[in-house]
Amino acid sequence: MKEQLTSKIQMLEYGIMKPYSNISCFSTTRHGGCGEGTYATFNCTHYCGDKPEHVSANLEILAAALPVRPKVFVIPRQTHTTNVRLITNVPAPEELQDVDAVVTQLKDFCLCVSTADCVPILIYDRVREVIAAIHAGWRGTVGRIVEKTLDVMKSEYGTEGKDVMACIGPSISLESFEVGDEVYAAFAEAGFEMSRIARRYEKWHIDLWEANRLQLLAHGVLPGHIEVAGICTYQNHEDFFSARRLGIKSGRILSGIMQI
Repeated sequence: MKEQLTSKIQMLEYGIMKPYSNISCFSTTRHGGCGEGTYATFNCTHYCGDKPEHVSANLEILAAALPVRPKVFVIPRQTHTTNVRLITNVPAPEELQDVDAVVTQLKDFCLCVSTADCVPILIYDRVREVIAAIHAGWRGTVGRIVEKTLDVMKSEYGTEGKDVMACIGPSISLESFEVGDEVYAAFAEAGFEMSRIARRYEKWHIDLWEANRLQLLAHGVLPGHIEVAGICTYQNHEDFFSARRLGIKSGRILSGIMQI
C-alpha cells in the first residue's frame, strides 16, 4: 500500500501502518491551517518563528483530525544531535531541548519530529508496542541516529529489528540534495557505502533516504517493513515545507506516531 493524503489534505498517511489499528502515523502538509507567508498554512512547530497563536490553532486542527485526541504532542526542540530521549511521562520543555529522537511505550502520546528537507523516520515495534520518532538531517544521518534509536529501543524494551515497521517521510531527494566535498567526506569517513548513497553531477549529491534505510536494514529491519514516501520536499515545496526553498524562517512538516 502506498502512502496517501487524507481527504482533508492536511496529512499524509502511511500504507505500511494501515494494518495496525492501534497506530496513528502521519506527516502534515502545508494545507488546511491558518498560517501566513512562509508558514502558510499548516505549521505545527512552535520554535521556527511562526506566530504562537497560529501554531496553537494548527495543533488543535491536527488533534481533531486524528482518530484519538492525543494526551500530549511530544515535539522536541531539535538541534541536529543524535540525542535520543525516552518518554515515560509528560516531559517538561527543558527535557526536550537538544533532542532529535523520542521513544515511548505510552499510549495516546503523539511522538513528533519537525522537518523541512531533513528526514523524518517513524518506527513501530509491533511485538513490544514501542514507538519512536526520529529527525535525521545529514549530521544526524552521519551520526547514525536511526541505529542509536533502535539501540535504545532494544536496551529498554527488547526490540528486535524483525519486529519493526518503519516509515521514511517526505524530505529532500538525492536529485535535489547537492552537497560540498566536506559532507561527502563526512559520510565516507563514517563508513557509509558511498556507491549506494552518493552520485556525482556537477557536485556530489547524497541520498538521505537510502542512508537511513541502510541503517534500518543493518539492525535487522526487513526490507518489506520499510516504507519510503519518495516525496521530495524541495521539488514539492507547494505541498510540503522546504527550508532550502523558503528559508529557515518558514514552517515545518510535523511527522508523528501514536499508539491508541
